[in-house]
Amino acid sequence: MKMTPTLIIIGGAAIFAVVLLIVVILPWTTISEEPSEIFRPRTEIEQRGRVLYVKNGCTYCHTQFVRNIDWGLGAERIARSGDYIEDQPHLLGTERTGPDLSQEGGEHPDDWHLAHFVNPRYVRPESIMPSWGFLGIDNIRALIAYKQSLGFTMADYRVARQKHWKQKSIEAYEAGPDDNVKWLHERVPEPWRQLPNPYPTTAAGLQRGQRIYQGFCIGCHGPIGDGMGPAQPYLYPPPLNFTVLRDRGVSGGIFYYQIMNGITGTAMPYFKRELESEKIWDVGNYVAVTFIGQSDAGRPPRGIPAAYETQPEVRE
Repeated sequence: MKMTPTLIIIGGAAIFAVVLLIVVILPWTTISEEPSEIFRPRTEIEQRGRVLYVKNGCTYCHTQFVRNIDWGLGAERIARSGDYIEDQPHLLGTERTGPDLSQEGGEHPDDWHLAHFVNPRYVRPESIMPSWGFLGIDNIRALIAYKQSLGFTMADYRVARQKHWKQKSIEAYEAGPDDNVKWLHERVPEPWRQLPNPYPTTAAGLQRGQRIYQGFCIGCHGPIGDGMGPAQPYLYPPPLNFTVLRDRGVSGGIFYYQIMNGITGTAMPYFKRELESEKIWDVGNYVAVTFIGQSDAGRPPRGIPAAYETQPEVRE
């Protein structure tokens, strides 16, 4: 085929038409002009926080939409066009340098967000997010209100749960260590409370646990496990001082359940989407051995070991 100006123009127009159809027209036909089932108008402080979010370029690192292909990220709901009918400009974003925020509301209580905005390393020791303490507390509280609105009515439900359990956690903390530990343990189902850590204590396991502790826990619980990490001044009730757990019935199963699911109402988040099973057991055992001095690791009942297990030491 001989390339002529006419053929080039017609071919280019055809390619442009196909791209326009796929990228613009077909998506436009799927856009709803009606509010989604979770939509609600934002409050004044939430809208002020949104303005700050836009001005400070947060959308460069955070998306606010979940696609079908994102289910592997732990998404709970696919984004709908009706979620954004009042958003101008839309803040869908394209980068996932940080976590997607479309359902961020209620994932954490307000005090966790306060520490996170002042310095993200306080609650996420390996975060690359810049600090926003220079904005001042009033602006940070507006940003928190905006983030807690992300997810609309679904977020409102989670925020209400956080506030309900926040009050319960404060009452337990202010009642003293015995009542606080009792309350924390009672939030764990009975089978987990009786479950020991199934893996025996090893040097390699403790090293893994230490590395995980440094990457996820040290900002709140501190380098010696006393709850006096850099996030502590911003959190109430404060992070747990692990040393108070000695002789108070803590088990490997309790640690596992609380690390996996977090403790709603406190700044302790869940890690079930970030840490695999062995890492949770390892960091729980590291805390038990290093800060409490008591560990039930490797005690019965035991199941069938995994395929990759180190050979037991031979003792004479």
